[in-house]
Amino acid sequence: MKGVILAGGLGTRLYPLTFATNKHLLPVYNKPMVFYPIQTLVKAGVTEIMVVVSGPHSGDFINVLKNGKEFGVKHLEYAFQEKPNGGIADALALAEDFADNGPITVVLGDNTTDADISSAVKGFKDGAMVFLKEVPDPKRFGVPKFDPKDPKKIIEVIEKPENPPSKYAVTGLYIYDKNVFDYIKQCKPSWRGELEITDVNNFYIKEGKLQWSELNGYWLDAGTFDTLFFANLYWAKKNNPSILQEIKKIIELD
Repeated sequence: MKGVILAGGLGTRLYPLTFATNKHLLPVYNKPMVFYPIQTLVKAGVTEIMVVVSGPHSGDFINVLKNGKEFGVKHLEYAFQEKPNGGIADALALAEDFADNGPITVVLGDNTTDADISSAVKGFKDGAMVFLKEVPDPKRFGVPKFDPKDPKKIIEVIEKPENPPSKYAVTGLYIYDKNVFDYIKQCKPSWRGELEITDVNNFYIKEGKLQWSELNGYWLDAGTFDTLFFANLYWAKKNNPSILQEIKKIIELD
């Protein structure tokens, strides 16, 4: 199993922070954001990794990640997405040669989680696996619609629905077999002008090949000011429990 981290885009929701660097290199407590998806993959036994980058700060990744050895990565390489706003599926398409007809575990670069997905990675056979998490704001995500007759079966994934059919979000963690690249080639740009990963997942649903698993543990995408702040709080508490006392003092002063 190989791993792909999608760390492209322009990070416009985090302007002006991302005028200076790529979103995925912003700090989440004591580490650059991209360290967290790398740790997720390595913990799952995935040590051959491609990082897909884009935008004017792409070269910064080499200075930060180097060859990946300090993370336990055996092989690290990079791919450049020429269209930063091309979408997640467009970025993933660049990993076709790297995947070499094998399965891949994909993590979005702004996803921070302490969940252990190693059993799902080791047990994966074919098709696709998406990881779900119950969230308070599913409108921001791809949302699964479950079969009323079989609540364990996803019949459709809807991208950023106005009226979400469930409280779950399709998180930025996926496992795909080699067919993912054929499905990407069949995708058409959405109204946003992007190739949507949701469309890819729906191709797998039509073929009866989409499985899902609920993430156990903490998960948050750090792509907005609020979620970046909350991610910092969580990882600060996890790494330094005593910091809560200082936070409480600050709140009491307000």
